[in-house]
Formats: sequence, C-alpha cells, structure tokens
Amino acid sequence: MPNSSDLLMLRDKLRAFAEARDWDQFHSPKNLSMALTVEAAELLEHFQWITETQSAELPPDDKLAVGEEMADILLYLVRLSDKLGVDLREATLHKLEKNALKYPADQVRGSAKKYSKY
Repeated sequence: MPNSSDLLMLRDKLRAFAEARDWDQFHSPKNLSMALTVEAAELLEHFQWITETQSAELPPDDKLAVGEEMADILLYLVRLSDKLGVDLREATLHKLEKNALKYPADQVRGSAKKYSKY
C-alpha cells in the first residue's frame, strides 16, 4: 500500500497537471467517478476472452498496457479522493478492518462465498 507521502505526492502532481490544462472545471466527483469506471472497463478488455492461465502469464507488451490502465485507475481514484477530501490510506485501512470482521479467516479460508453466506 502506498504510504501517505506517496499519495500526497500523486495528489499534488495531479492538481498541478489539471491546473496547467485548466481541467479542474471538469473534475467534478461525478465526472471523475465516471472516468474511473471507463478506465476499469479498459483494464477488463485486456482480460476478456483469455483463460485464467493466460491472465496470469501476460506477455510483456500486454503487461505494460495493463499497468498503464491500472495507473489510469489509480490517478482518477487519487484525483477523486482529493476532490471529496477522502484520505485514501485511512479509508483503505478502515475497509480492511471491516473486511476482516465480515470475513473471519477461520470461517472463510479457501472459499469465495460472499460474507452474507456465512
């Protein structure tokens, strides 16, 4: 997980990037969340129609392209968190704690069932 200073550095770089292009006017939470979803769909395209094994053994060029889509997702997520004033690191740690309660290791080990099925 990125540390707080890594996320702050990304946030500041994104602020400057958007400001230099006068894009802040377009970066509403609504638009950023929609763009995030589009980027997630672009990530999915790389895995559509390939097998589980192929997805775990991507050729170098495909892995590079997947990494770029993942970076786009992270950038939009960091920008959205900045706009909404959400501390991503804290939100992530809090969510991990909630998930640990919803999915106790001794009950869910080796299972992909949803928490409501336990």
